Amino acid sequence: MSTERQLQEQKQENQEIVEAILADGSEPDAEYTIEHHFSATNFDRLEKAAVEAFKMGFEVNDAEEMELDDGSVIFCFDAIAYHKLEVELLDKACEDLINLAAKQKVDYDGWGTYFIGDEVDEDDEFDGDEARFH
Repeated sequence: MSTERQLQEQKQENQEIVEAILADGSEPDAEYTIEHHFSATNFDRLEKAAVEAFKMGFEVNDAEEMELDDGSVIFCFDAIAYHKLEVELLDKACEDLINLAAKQKVDYDGWGTYFIGDEVDEDDEFDGDEARFH
């Protein structure tokens, strides 16, 4: 998939996710933890992407190794930001990170956050009053 097409699809998904989270009653004015997911089969490329994401102002967690169902291994990390759940902010971050992924030849796998509020759907994973959304 082209970078431009991936960005268009991600922007559509950003709008849908934000609308769904807020419609479920999550706090509109809260500061959210936004975790942007990256993966690659090549650790060196992933490490370069992590360094660039850090230089862009994201908090970067340690890379993890994961074995897939077919036995192959991938490496992954999250680039983390903290801000309001606003589509414009997410679109800008996704554009920057999708371009970073294309440059480093790694995969940008979207983002996730947590529900912030009093009500959680019992089907969602949660810890206390937060449920995770992707």
